Amino acid sequence: MFLQTKPKTRVSSALNMAELVYHAIVRSVRKRHGNAIMSILINLMQVGIMVAAFYVLFTLLGLRHAALRGDFLLYILSGIFLYMTHVKTLGAVAGSEGPSSAMMQHAPMNTIIAIISSALSVLYIQVLSLAVILFGYHVGVTPFDVFDPIGAMGMVLLAWFSGAALGMVFLAVKPWFPTFVTIATTVYQRANMIASGKMFLANTLPPSKLVLFSWNPLFHIIDQSRGFVFINYFPRNSNWHYALYLAIAFLMIGLMGEFYTRRHASKSWSARR
Repeated sequence: MFLQTKPKTRVSSALNMAELVYHAIVRSVRKRHGNAIMSILINLMQVGIMVAAFYVLFTLLGLRHAALRGDFLLYILSGIFLYMTHVKTLGAVAGSEGPSSAMMQHAPMNTIIAIISSALSVLYIQVLSLAVILFGYHVGVTPFDVFDPIGAMGMVLLAWFSGAALGMVFLAVKPWFPTFVTIATTVYQRANMIASGKMFLANTLPPSKLVLFSWNPLFHIIDQSRGFVFINYFPRNSNWHYALYLAIAFLMIGLMGEFYTRRHASKSWSARR
């Protein structure tokens, strides 16, 4: 009963890893709350509060008609939801269990499974929350049409992927500079409240202001998503390829850093956190 059998083929190894990832995802979802449904409801409440706050803000400032022609709630959701997907994935990956974690003492477990499960658990909750919100809005409030739903969903996945890639870089650096990474992660998440461009359109910005936001991959993703959501908006000042290439570069840097960090793991790291 204490003998551990190792998979002998690539297919069985892949199935074994998929099973481990599945159980790690369940653990990651339940870690936020003992009831998995409550984890989803809490996320729905967070999105709802932020949407309501921005809706009231735009209404009081008289900016509703200055946004673009189309459903105003979809305009808000296209910014807020991609922002939350990005920063939540970054935080989950950056906070996933490292090589010195107690979970790594179990033989089948490793850091790659912990990272993948952390990222996929956020994607699961966010996509499910998005489906519930859009279904409730379509059925209970007003029917709506999305110009290119496949492209819009692609931007959701790109926001998730770029958040995971940046989280990998923070995770690789965290054992060496834990305090700095914690502060830098918080600053990046808070800065994107404005720098992500979820409150305005890139086409309306003058060149002098556009350069302040064009460095941010999330800014490009949100602006491009609005081009897929609305038929009458053509994003000219953003490019989703930039966000994709930058995310791939950060992912490669993060993987190399995580591999180096894992080889120099020390149990004393856990005591410093």
